[in-house]
Amino acid sequence: MDMTRRLPFMGYEVEKSEEQWRAELKPEEFAVLRNAGTERAFTGEYTDTETTGVYRCRACTAELFRSDEKFHSGCGWPSFWAPLAEGRVEYIEDTSHGMKRVEVRCATCGSHLGHVFGDGYGTPTGQRYCINSISLKLEPTTTATTPTDPSQ
Repeated sequence: MDMTRRLPFMGYEVEKSEEQWRAELKPEEFAVLRNAGTERAFTGEYTDTETTGVYRCRACTAELFRSDEKFHSGCGWPSFWAPLAEGRVEYIEDTSHGMKRVEVRCATCGSHLGHVFGDGYGTPTGQRYCINSISLKLEPTTTATTPTDPSQ
């Protein structure tokens, strides 16, 4: 995991002004996604969800995580042991609140997602991506059904 900070002149694929983000996001979404806030533990929509699908960035809809990598860590936020692909997220050293952590952001728009920790409870990567539900939008996998033939 490369924990380098994106340089300001590099930019993101999706760039909007603060005013545009505020107009598109609900206040609680803006607080987390654009101001690196945190939703309260055990209150998020996806904490215990077991629906199969892809988790997208709520701000820009980039695909970030799959339900196959989601696990119940008991930490109060949705936990994943890996992103969909390494280039989908970026890592930034976070020393706020008197702690040393690694922030996880959407690599497409720079929105705050959560943090990654090396206490992955026996997961294949040993990592726990602790992600705010409010930063995500789940796109459930649709199950193909065979059309019924009315003549039979």
